[in-house]
Amino acid sequence: MKLNLNNTSLKISAGLPSQFPSDNIPQVAFSGRSNVGKSSLINCLLQRKSLARVSSTPGKTITVNFYNIDNKLMFTDLPGYGFAKRTFEDKKRWSGLTDAYFTGNRNIDRLKCVIQLIDGKVGPTKDDLQMINYLAETETPYIIVYTKTDKLNATAKKELLASFGGFEGVIAEIMFSSETKAGREELWKCICDICKIN
Repeated sequence: MKLNLNNTSLKISAGLPSQFPSDNIPQVAFSGRSNVGKSSLINCLLQRKSLARVSSTPGKTITVNFYNIDNKLMFTDLPGYGFAKRTFEDKKRWSGLTDAYFTGNRNIDRLKCVIQLIDGKVGPTKDDLQMINYLAETETPYIIVYTKTDKLNATAKKELLASFGGFEGVIAEIMFSSETKAGREELWKCICDICKIN
């Protein structure tokens, strides 16, 4: 993988669609419910401890965070959804920002795929399925990543895939653990293949 992960930085935490960066490099967006392990996964991929902040309060972040990786790739961390304790106004802001990223983003052509995270211990929620249906209907390339799978035995992993696998239009389904780094190389390979990074 010809990416210098040491040359990674937070480009911007965008609270408004007008702040979305226009860098002419491929983007990979990360989507999932609050507390699914999105920040931990991004930190694991980038071999950082706290570049993406792991919040002690799920659903706290209401920004789209853009991470520039070696000026060759942009990770886009979308706001987490589905956390019940947030106010209606907060939820409106989250859904509005996420919707703007997909429907009002002048650089949407730079989005190469969405990494859709699902808690391996829980399985897909109603919100997860709604997001997956949207990605399938809009023919947006996406990868399903089941998180926290270090807490599942081999039988549970097979049952998870058997019960929920085979989503329409999905490129790959990957079992991932930020703790053990299982699935990290497989996910990086998928990202590099899709973004044509040698």
